[in-house]
Amino acid sequence: MTSINWTQEVEKRQADLIKDAQELLKIKSLLDEENSSPEAPLGEGVKEALDFMLQLGEKDGFNAKNVGNLAGHLEFGQGDEIVGVLCHVDVVPEGDGWTSDPYGAEIRDGKIYARGAIDDKGPTMAAYYAMKIVKELGLPLNKRVRMIIGTDEESDWRCVDHYFEHEEMPAMGFAPDADFPIIYAEKGIADYDLVSKAAGIEKEEFDAEVIEFSSGRRYNMVPDHAKVKLVVQQAQTDVVQRFEEFKKNNELDGKAVVESGKLILELEGVSAHGMEPDNGKNAGLYMASFLSELNLDGNSEKFFKFVAKYLGKDSRGKELGVAYSDDITGDLTINVGKLSYSRDNGGRAGLNMRYPVTTNLEKTKEILNQVLEAEGLSIENFSNSNPHHVDENDFLVQTLKKVYEEQVGEKAELISIGGGTYARSLKSGVAFGPLFPGRPDIAHQKDEYMIIEDLLRATAIYAQAIYELAK
Repeated sequence: MTSINWTQEVEKRQADLIKDAQELLKIKSLLDEENSSPEAPLGEGVKEALDFMLQLGEKDGFNAKNVGNLAGHLEFGQGDEIVGVLCHVDVVPEGDGWTSDPYGAEIRDGKIYARGAIDDKGPTMAAYYAMKIVKELGLPLNKRVRMIIGTDEESDWRCVDHYFEHEEMPAMGFAPDADFPIIYAEKGIADYDLVSKAAGIEKEEFDAEVIEFSSGRRYNMVPDHAKVKLVVQQAQTDVVQRFEEFKKNNELDGKAVVESGKLILELEGVSAHGMEPDNGKNAGLYMASFLSELNLDGNSEKFFKFVAKYLGKDSRGKELGVAYSDDITGDLTINVGKLSYSRDNGGRAGLNMRYPVTTNLEKTKEILNQVLEAEGLSIENFSNSNPHHVDENDFLVQTLKKVYEEQVGEKAELISIGGGTYARSLKSGVAFGPLFPGRPDIAHQKDEYMIIEDLLRATAIYAQAIYELAK
């Protein structure tokens, strides 16, 4: 092991590291296409966060470059090859129920609380300070080290797509955007909508008509809120009583109110990252389940019975006939991130499907289409990011294993995830931290935080890793 005390080097810069992390976390870097401009194509917030990092790097002597206001990089060192550190500064919507301001970056009990604290602004700052340490120590390098900063990781990856159309591809690299020790395999990720058109299905007798229904904002989040507006023909009190009983039986919060003669029902669930839907409580699916038990009008009955049957309590695609698992990445999972229905336009379910690295995607789509065709639905807006897998004997993997084991004193097990990180942009790329084994994964949840002790430990690990990969 090198004689450099990486932990000590981090401690020398601890106050500045925490302060800069807080400043970055205070920026509300949410996708905002409604207020976009050529200077801020994804909104002012994400552009402000990108500018913050580029200006910080420029101040500290890195070569800084803005790439189309969608991404940027900070670089130092010499050599033909590049070691990439792939980060992102955009965040998912904060959601409700926070104990403190989601953009306050408040420190309490040794943790920084903010949206993006663990995903991915805290780790971005850890990796930045790791680069800063290696640079300030003047260590000899044979490769360039480049932090690539994205602004659209939580949505459509337009940032890295644009970046790699115009800039050099690193020979290898890591993304500080998942778990330690080393994530060498990531599932494929497909987003798509299941669509049921308004079909004019007549039904002579029904108790309630669904006017509109909405739940969820992102494919990759478990929705924590659902709202439906109903016209109840008769026995409105009975519907409300059934709703109260449903809430109690499923340990859910919610409310029922009457406005202008229409019954409005709302449910509160528990948000979670879409890579493991079972970690949350999908408010949209619970509400759909409740509605499917009512005597609804023909159009909405068709849609909500479909949702309840095929998606309601099945995150593994068994009911749809697409369940699959392998030894590398585990189960196929399906998160229903968005649900909507209107009397005029019909129903729509936005799915985030994460599939194992050995999945035959075309066969999976064939099976799905057969089920949907029989039920009168179709697929729209299909997008896909292929699975990613790096051989365990790869130089990158072996080097990061060595660094982790030296610093942590534990065996660096190789793991796979359902999440998708920027590491999959590189042929030789892995996700590397920042979440240490045994720590709860609170990404995309309310009261997201990063433990300061872990922020410092990760910085030391990243500093040694950067040096070992680039020397």
